Amino acid sequence: MAETAEARPNLNVEVKGGVIAYVTVDGAMKAADFYKRAFGATVAAAHPADAKGRTMHVHLYINNGSLMLSDAYPEYGHPLQKPQSFALTLNVDDIDSWWKRATDAGVEVVMPVQDMFWGARYGQLRDPFGVAWAINQPKS
Repeated sequence: MAETAEARPNLNVEVKGGVIAYVTVDGAMKAADFYKRAFGATVAAAHPADAKGRTMHVHLYINNGSLMLSDAYPEYGHPLQKPQSFALTLNVDDIDSWWKRATDAGVEVVMPVQDMFWGARYGQLRDPFGVAWAINQPKS
C-alpha cells in the first residue's frame, strides 16, 4: 500500500509566509479536512493520531501560506480555549469563488461580502471549530 504525504509525519516541509498562525482546535484532522473543502487547503505534513485520537501537529498550505493546527493537550499545559479576538485573513483575487466554496462547505457568515472604505471587497466567516476568517479582495 502506498503511503501518502498526509499519512507520514514529515516536518521538513517549507513554511510559507512571514507570520504563521498555530491554532489549537478540538479535532485538528477534522479541521484540516474541513479546510480542504472550505479554503482549498492541502496537507503538507501531519503527525499521526495518538491513542486518544488527538494530533499534535498538522501543517496546511492555504492560499500560498502555511497554517498550523493541533489538538489540545491539557496534560502538557495546552488546554482547549475558545478562539479569542483574532481572524485569519485570506487576501484573494476572486472573493466570490472563495466565498462560495467556504459557504458551500458550511461556514457561518458573520459579515457578508461588501465594498469597504479601504477600497477592497471584504467579508467575515466563522468555521465549525470557532475560528474567525476574513476574506479580502484588495482593490486591483
